Amino acid sequence: MLSQKTIDIVKSTVPVLEQHGRTITTVFYKNMFEAHPELLNVFNHVNQAQGRQQNALANTVYAAAANIDNLGAILPAVVQIAHKHKSLGITEDQYPIVGFHLLGAIKEVLGDAATPEIIGAWGEAYGVIADAFIGIEKEMYDKAEQADGGWRSFKEFKITDKVAESDVITSFYLKPVDGDKLHAYKPGQYITVRTQIPGEEYTLNRQYSLSQAETGDVYRISVKREDEINPNGKVSVFLHREMNVGDTLEVSVPAGDFYLNMESTNPVTLISGGVGITPMMSMYETIAKTSPERPVAFLHSARTRKHQAFDTVLEKLNDSLSNSTYAVLYSEEGDGFINRDFLNANVLEGSDIYVCGPTAFMQVIIKDLYALGIPEEKIHFEFFGPAVQLELAHA
Repeated sequence: MLSQKTIDIVKSTVPVLEQHGRTITTVFYKNMFEAHPELLNVFNHVNQAQGRQQNALANTVYAAAANIDNLGAILPAVVQIAHKHKSLGITEDQYPIVGFHLLGAIKEVLGDAATPEIIGAWGEAYGVIADAFIGIEKEMYDKAEQADGGWRSFKEFKITDKVAESDVITSFYLKPVDGDKLHAYKPGQYITVRTQIPGEEYTLNRQYSLSQAETGDVYRISVKREDEINPNGKVSVFLHREMNVGDTLEVSVPAGDFYLNMESTNPVTLISGGVGITPMMSMYETIAKTSPERPVAFLHSARTRKHQAFDTVLEKLNDSLSNSTYAVLYSEEGDGFINRDFLNANVLEGSDIYVCGPTAFMQVIIKDLYALGIPEEKIHFEFFGPAVQLELAHA
């Protein structure tokens, strides 16, 4: 437990963190990677270069400081981050490294304003926060390892099939090399794929949603091939061009806190943009298999028909369900985008709503859902990459 004095000191730094948080986290990552380059095998280099990881950490540090007297308020964010950490294989011994360089960055950026008293208070606070992460992640690791077909960190999977779903999206079917049964997953969760690309100094990790309902014997991920000039496209281009049936990949245990509520009997509305369709496929197929009477609306936006994956499968699923609606808009073919009027006409009343797609897409969709009077607790969404702060004013 933190003393009241420590809590007061940490809360007094909230305005400073709001102003200098991004600078502090930028210095933090720079110094940490210089001292521990081996951690570049874990972190996404593109998110670093684009500043997304720095922004995400700055938001987390700010939220921790603002809620240091009530850390339960940020528990959902802690759990979400812990899922990411579990999927990347973050270990307990890395937390002291992070703490050392985070405190060092605060001191470096704030200079004399970072008094020994402030650094000491933040050191105590970091210890409490780190212990919370370590405890939650240990429980996640242990539970995953002890489950049927479970394992810790990464293990080898073989590609058993490779199927082009559209001009830009290809599915990879994966089975464990050791022949063991598969760890179960919830519809909407993801795995991390770890690759060693020739010419790259460090391993590259990417998280991909599992894109079909559980089969019990195979995982499927569906990967969008990014443009080669896009620095974030290294892994997707490598998978599309170089990885084929019989090749192996290192894969993590399924993780993620964005998944279909299987206990609920409420109607469901699935809203996706582009490759954000992948977790929705798992949810839609699961509904079809386990609760086909449940009302569901699948709303999707794609650039063109050539970019649209799974269209035939979706049509068949929709036809097979008595309470299902499937609607897709092709923005470059004159259909426009999913907007407030479209949502008002197609979102099922009282439904649990799941949203996935590019950040800009989600920001527009969620703001429009709020504007239609839909409560926050009914709207669930997933980011690709580190969580970023959405401007979601209720308008």
